[in-house]
Amino acid sequence: MPIASITRYIREAASRFIGANQGNIAVIFAIACVPLISFVGAAIDYSRANSARSSMQSALDSTALMLSKDLSQGLIKPSEINAKAQLYFGALYTNTDAQSVSISATYTANTSIGSTIQVKGSGAIMTDFMKVAHVPSLDFNTTSTAAWGNVRMRVAMALDNTGSMGQSGKIGALRTAASNLVDQLSALAKNPGDVYISVVPFAKDVNVGASNYNQNWIDWTDWDKANGTNVCNSRDRWGNCTSSTWTPAAHSTWTGCVTDRTQPFDTQNTAPAISNVATLFPADEYHENGQSYCKPGNNPPLQQIAPLSYDWASLKTMINAMQPTGGTNQPIGLAWAWQSLQQTAPLNAPAEDSNYTYSKVIILLSDGLNTEDRWPAYGNGNTQYGGQIDARQKILCDNIKAQGITIYTIQVNTGTPADPTSPVLSYCASGPQNFYLLYSASQVIAAFNSIGTSLSKLRVAQ
Repeated sequence: MPIASITRYIREAASRFIGANQGNIAVIFAIACVPLISFVGAAIDYSRANSARSSMQSALDSTALMLSKDLSQGLIKPSEINAKAQLYFGALYTNTDAQSVSISATYTANTSIGSTIQVKGSGAIMTDFMKVAHVPSLDFNTTSTAAWGNVRMRVAMALDNTGSMGQSGKIGALRTAASNLVDQLSALAKNPGDVYISVVPFAKDVNVGASNYNQNWIDWTDWDKANGTNVCNSRDRWGNCTSSTWTPAAHSTWTGCVTDRTQPFDTQNTAPAISNVATLFPADEYHENGQSYCKPGNNPPLQQIAPLSYDWASLKTMINAMQPTGGTNQPIGLAWAWQSLQQTAPLNAPAEDSNYTYSKVIILLSDGLNTEDRWPAYGNGNTQYGGQIDARQKILCDNIKAQGITIYTIQVNTGTPADPTSPVLSYCASGPQNFYLLYSASQVIAAFNSIGTSLSKLRVAQ
């Protein structure tokens, strides 16, 4: 009921009371009216005060966020915070009941939750009813805090190391760009663990390191069938073998390559379990043109995955050793970049601190279209059949983005004639602004710098 209607109702009731001649009823009504009017009036006044306070809270929240952005980006100095706070708050706070409104802003650097700006506000409303009880006004106050610098970053780079990257200076540009990004992001870390980076070089397979041959997350089923010796046990009179025994090679002779997991786990981040072989990672001997691409000493070998680390020198050493080799399987690079962000086998990302918010990012760079993966029916290393590899990759990207991970994709399209724009790379990006279509190797460095700048921007935590 509007305040005017309540006032009119009370006035009419009082008039009837003055004219009443039924003595007992008049006395009872008079006694009952005092607390009734007091309670109704107090509720109205408190409701107005609460509305003014709620409006102030909303305005202070926005003011604190805008101040923190301005300060972190160097648009204002700490000495200018209060003046800027007045301007922002004045434009946002429009409650007409509030009187004697004042605010103040305090900046504190390097607290336990990062740098903070706290904005305090206070005011009062003039009462309509409670002033009868000698309460002429109701005071209210509230605060808002914005914090930044308590967001930790984990970035996985899935980098195309296929044979075509050896053309037009692309592999050299990639090495420079990825090394520069390590420098750019490492500069954001004030303490060890503030920023972690992993690097996943990929071709048709990835190299997880031959030293892992005794790990229980490897599936040896196909490898055992393809690698070993067949010993003839008996022969017929014409010399034909009639009975033989296949002996798989020792797993210690494996050179470190793994291929795509069994479907549907090729598009999922399910932790490997011995009880379910389909969740394991199939060992592979990746041979093309008479050489094993994961074998140490081969020229060129596919570089081994670097799990999340802040050993910047080691990461850059690995990046600078990357060489072009093999065919294109973007999904396996993406899948292992995603694995590198998981706190489970096989890469066991470091535990996360509950006192921090974590921003997780995958950067995928490729210079061509998908041409092969584990399944020969999907592609032959030169041509993809029926878009089946892309279809698996789209499912994978949907699952990654559903986990809140941001994806940047880069297509380096230097061919003559140029390849068409990759539909799957464009699809996988977390928005149009996250997809980079490049036409020269020199643009790779600029693209990585742009991504690094984007990742360096303020992330307000509360």
